[in-house]
Amino acid sequence: MAQTIFNRLTAEEQLVFYGLAMSYPVYLLGGLYVLGSVIGWAILAVFALKVYLLGRQKFPINPLLLVSPVVWLWILAMLVMLVALISAHIDRQLGTGSTIKSSIGWAKGWALLALFPLLGSMISIRPQVLVRGVCIAAASAIPFGLLGVLAYIGGLHGDLFVSPLKAIGGPEEVFIIRLFGMNPETGMARWQFIGPWAPAAGLLSCIYLVLCLQETDSRWRALGVTGALTMCLLSQSRAGWAIFMAIVPIMIALGSLRHPLAWIGLGITLPALILLGEPVYQWVMESYTQVKESRPGSTRVRGTLARLALQRWENEAPIWGHGVVERGPKIVEHMPIGTHHSWYGLLFVKGIVGMFALALPLAFTTLHLLFAAQKSKTALTALGICVIMISYSFFENLEILAYVYWPALLWIGISLKPATPEKTTLRGNL
Repeated sequence: MAQTIFNRLTAEEQLVFYGLAMSYPVYLLGGLYVLGSVIGWAILAVFALKVYLLGRQKFPINPLLLVSPVVWLWILAMLVMLVALISAHIDRQLGTGSTIKSSIGWAKGWALLALFPLLGSMISIRPQVLVRGVCIAAASAIPFGLLGVLAYIGGLHGDLFVSPLKAIGGPEEVFIIRLFGMNPETGMARWQFIGPWAPAAGLLSCIYLVLCLQETDSRWRALGVTGALTMCLLSQSRAGWAIFMAIVPIMIALGSLRHPLAWIGLGITLPALILLGEPVYQWVMESYTQVKESRPGSTRVRGTLARLALQRWENEAPIWGHGVVERGPKIVEHMPIGTHHSWYGLLFVKGIVGMFALALPLAFTTLHLLFAAQKSKTALTALGICVIMISYSFFENLEILAYVYWPALLWIGISLKPATPEKTTLRGNL
């Protein structure tokens, strides 16, 4: 990538690039949750000010008219999330203070799932700027992970401090700054990097992988991929390991559907799977059981949380949900009900309305990108991101982690722009 690109960054691109490049320094200062939550709104404010000051001289067409209908669907769906939140608070009489607090939480979580695709679709942010920033962030995991390994070997405590920014509100874990954490089941260290907990680092490693593969500079691409691999391995996330290994082959397969050889291969594979269906099924189920039994305590807690969320949603608040997560009983180690799973969490907190408010835009976006990915490398990468989000939605709450994987949301918005000549063929590193 020509160095001149970084000598003429727009104000919006500077926020994106330096927001990513400074991820670890900001994390070590305790401000990453704040940065990730407000950077999207800051980019929107800068762009709105630019439109206001320059007017039709610079923007002859209203930028909102260029926004993809898929992005408008996300905006509508996330507004429905806010309606569900307010309705649940009114229905369960949670009070004005709780409603205001939860609405601010919506702006720092669910709203970002619409905000960043809007910014990517509406503002001219060059993909290569985003990719280079991601490569720097991913590569920074290498020295950070090494420092954590040395601290663990030296017998030092992994927790550094609790950020005073905790006063602004949010999950407690996002303000605890750690070199590494401890697995309570094994007593061994596991690394969360800039995530609030280790499985979040697994999610981030998968997203970093697909974005770093788009880097044209071989040195930065290698550093970025190595950093993503480091995050995946040290996070010890079972879901992260599985998705990390599978995502590139999945993307290659999904991006090759227009080629006759792909359909020939599918025609050969399907009969083989039918003939080998029983042994393949048994192998998959046995492997799945072994993965679950590798951390039985975590599996038990997650399963119990899921049952509690479903039972209470169905019996107490099927339409709008409970409005907030609730502290669980001792049987789930007091883990909050409505966490560890996007869909069960949505049913518990925002009811059936909230569940469809995520399911519909995510499904339509994935389907749209599946068609676009046959001609566009950018869309193929965005499709891979959607696959990762869908996969991880069964293990994490997507809205809580939006402050760390916002580059992926921004890339989805970029991919939803009208096709340009340089985006019409599949080529490059994937």
